Amino acid sequence: MNYAKILIGAFIVVIIGGCSPAQKSATAPRKTLLTVDFTQEQALKYKFVSSRIMAVDWGPMKGQDPNKTKINKSSESLEMVVSYTPVTVDPYGVSTIKADCLSANVKRTSESARPQNWQDAAETFAGKSWTFTVDARGKIVDSSQFVDVLRQAGQRAFRADKSKGLIKEPDMLYDCLAMQWFLWDSISSRPNPTKSAAIGDKWKSVLPAPATMFLFAARDVNYTLAEIRVQDANNRIAVIDSSYSLRWPNPSEWPVPYTETFQMSGIFGFLRDYKMQGLQGHGQELFNINAGRTEKYSQSYTMRATASLPMGLGGVNPQITIDQNSTMELLTVENAKPAEKKN
Repeated sequence: MNYAKILIGAFIVVIIGGCSPAQKSATAPRKTLLTVDFTQEQALKYKFVSSRIMAVDWGPMKGQDPNKTKINKSSESLEMVVSYTPVTVDPYGVSTIKADCLSANVKRTSESARPQNWQDAAETFAGKSWTFTVDARGKIVDSSQFVDVLRQAGQRAFRADKSKGLIKEPDMLYDCLAMQWFLWDSISSRPNPTKSAAIGDKWKSVLPAPATMFLFAARDVNYTLAEIRVQDANNRIAVIDSSYSLRWPNPSEWPVPYTETFQMSGIFGFLRDYKMQGLQGHGQELFNINAGRTEKYSQSYTMRATASLPMGLGGVNPQITIDQNSTMELLTVENAKPAEKKN
C-alpha cells in the first residue's frame, strides 16, 4: 500500500509539474528566427584557414611510356586571425563593426618551383584594421574600407623590378576576399530573412572559388537547414549544410585586388587558355541561434580545369585539379555579456 501511494504521488507531481527543464531543453524546435546579433564592445576572435593542393597532369612525356603521365603537385595555405568588435549596435538596423587582423601567415610548397623568397601579399593584412556596416540579416552594407585594404595589399604582390613589365608573384588575396567579404552569407542569403526558418528549408547563393591562377570561377551554393541542436536553454545551434557546383564566370561586381595589367610569374603564368571543367563539393556551418553568431564552418570542394602552352607548344594540354578546404572557427569571446534568449 505504501508503494502504491508513492507511485500515485509521483504520477501527480509529473502531471502538475509537467516535464523537467532538462527534458524541455532537449526538444529541438522545428522553426526558428535566424539573425546576426552583436553586443556592444564584445569582441569575437575567429581563425580562418584556406588551403589547397594543386595537381598539374601534363600527360605522357615525349619518349616515355604513353601510359604514364607526369604530375606536378603544389600546395598553399593561408591562416588568418581576425577580431571583430562592434562600434555601434542597432539590433533593428545597421551596426558598425571594427575588424582587426591579428595575424596572416601563408605556407607554400612545390615539387618543381623555386623556393618562395617573397612575402605573400596576403600576409600584409596582418596588423591592418577596417570598419564595415552590417544589418541584422548579416548583409554587409558598406565594406569600402576592406576593399581599400585589399587593394593596398594588391600593390604588394608585384615585383619591385619593373624593367620587364609588371610581374605579379603568386598570392592568396582572393582567399582574403572569400574570408571577409562573405561573412554570414548562409544567413544573409535567405530570401525571406524576417520569416522563421524551418528544418528542411533550402535557399541559394554564390561564393568565390579562389585559386592561384585566374580562373574567374565561383560556386553556386545550395544551403539547407538540416538540424537544430539544443545544447542547453541558451545554446541552440542551427546546422546549415551546403553543396557546391561550378558557376562561371564569377559575378562582375565582386572587388578585384589589382588595378593594373600584369603578367603572372611561375608555371601558372606560363600556361594559357584556362578552361573550367567542373566543381563539386559540400560544407557545413554551425550557427548559434541564441548568440546570433557563427561558431564554425568547413567547406571542401574539388575544381578541375584545362590549360595549354603558349602558341600550342608540344601539343600538351595540362589537366589541373584543385582540392580546396576552408574553415572558420570562433576562438574567443572577450568582455562577453550574457546573450539574451530569443523567443
